[in-house]
Amino acid sequence: MIDILLPALGETVYMSFVSTFFAVVIGFFLAIILILTSKGGLRENLKIYSVLDVIINTLRSFPFIILMIVLFPLTKFLIGKSIGTTAAIIPLTIGAAPFIARLIESALKEVDSGVIEAAKSFGASDWQIIFKVMLVEALPSIVSAITLTLITVIGFSAMAGAVGGGGLGDVAIKYGYYRFQTDTMLYTVVILIALVQVCQSAGDYIYKITKK
Repeated sequence: MIDILLPALGETVYMSFVSTFFAVVIGFFLAIILILTSKGGLRENLKIYSVLDVIINTLRSFPFIILMIVLFPLTKFLIGKSIGTTAAIIPLTIGAAPFIARLIESALKEVDSGVIEAAKSFGASDWQIIFKVMLVEALPSIVSAITLTLITVIGFSAMAGAVGGGGLGDVAIKYGYYRFQTDTMLYTVVILIALVQVCQSAGDYIYKITKK
């Protein structure tokens, strides 16, 4: 059983952390554009904001398992195959990026406008306001957003197992469902719960550090 579950756990961690990393990078970039171009933003442009808003909302509306199937051609084009642990990173990233983009956007919007106005009065540029003021002020909320995204991606990775994504979800389907091995299904659930608890605890610890 350990020989089955341990590699599956490694695949789940690999998929989840790599996907979350790329999703955060893309999501942060999208959030910055949303903040800059929103109504009353530093570089207000409602046309760009509206287009990006629609794209993000459209991607967020897709159930992950459907999104993964829809992205099979893109995944195969990018890495040469549409199933497997590495292949699952593409849809996981695309599925999580709009989610984290909204969370980071919300975190940046919560920054006190008085702090932004003070930075402007000192002659700070738009990029200095974004990276040296808003980002610093919103860092604890962004840490919480990343933690939430990672936990969500772990759940997505389990669903990816249903369509050949590997990981603990794949073990649960192959052994727990098709072979009626209830104990294996139970072990995968317990491991996933433990993994989520570890990630949440680590996120809470980092949040407390950045909050000081």
